[in-house]
Amino acid sequence: MTLSANRRSIFKLGLAGAAALTVPQIMVRAALADAHGASLNMGSASHGFRLGDFEVATLNDGNLTFPDPHAIFGTNKPAEEVHDALDAHLLPKDRLVIGFAPTIVKTPTDLVLFDAGNGAGRREKGAGRLLARLATAGVTADQVTVVVITHMHPDHIGGLMENGDPAFPNARYVTGQVEFDFWTHEDRMSGATEGLAKLVAANVKPLAEKMSFIGDGGEVVPGISGMAAYGHTPGHMIYLLESGGQKLAITADTANHFVLSLQHPDWEVRFDAVKDKAAEVRRNVFSMAASEKMPVIGYHMPFPSVGYVESLGDGFRWIPESYQMDM
Repeated sequence: MTLSANRRSIFKLGLAGAAALTVPQIMVRAALADAHGASLNMGSASHGFRLGDFEVATLNDGNLTFPDPHAIFGTNKPAEEVHDALDAHLLPKDRLVIGFAPTIVKTPTDLVLFDAGNGAGRREKGAGRLLARLATAGVTADQVTVVVITHMHPDHIGGLMENGDPAFPNARYVTGQVEFDFWTHEDRMSGATEGLAKLVAANVKPLAEKMSFIGDGGEVVPGISGMAAYGHTPGHMIYLLESGGQKLAITADTANHFVLSLQHPDWEVRFDAVKDKAAEVRRNVFSMAASEKMPVIGYHMPFPSVGYVESLGDGFRWIPESYQMDM
């Protein structure tokens, strides 16, 4: 897909802020340690639809439950304000469920998987179910020809390896050059970034010989292109799909909650590395989706994670897809 320079330019956020990052807030360590037991294990395993000549399915990698939503979302706001937002949507104030939705896309030339889920390390906690869920979409791991890594947080790269071997043995890999360079730099192997850098070294670097590195506007396969959306991580990218005149955006972790992040795009999120850039990207990405009435897949939106957004006050409202994609 050819993107206009104007559209792409609004997501070209400065790399200086990302390069200066020293203490990224990743979905690991204390937050995961505080997670309460097993997942809720609710919802279907997969959800499929057509997009022009593409077949698309979201896959339910599972859920994790966390205490204290304010410890993650709206950290720059009073707890009462966050609690009020949750209460207005009949959501609990003391518990937060986060789901994970990798996406598989069958194009005329390839079978493309977007992100690899949590993997075995979180299986006992209720996530890491991607390999089992592929079967519900009629796919086996060895049939995947391309794996796209939107960014290198554990819930996106944890499933790249299984028992020390590539989980998708016949695939090539695509990821953002900025993201790869940041997490593989030797400076990341100490201090606050050490844990995640070690996971990248174990799960991503062994695949580097089969990996293509793209930047803003780079093509994955015909009809699928990347767009720089830096902020959540230094090289976080989203992906735009276009087939048969239909469009869809895979927004990855641009928003991590359908209320606390999407309706309040300026609220700081613990997992966002460069918080002001992440907020700017949220506004840019979802303003585009709302104005174009473009469907989106959000990795952490309520499963099946497919829907639309519309402007609402100073933020956006999530509209789950019902039957629009089936017509």
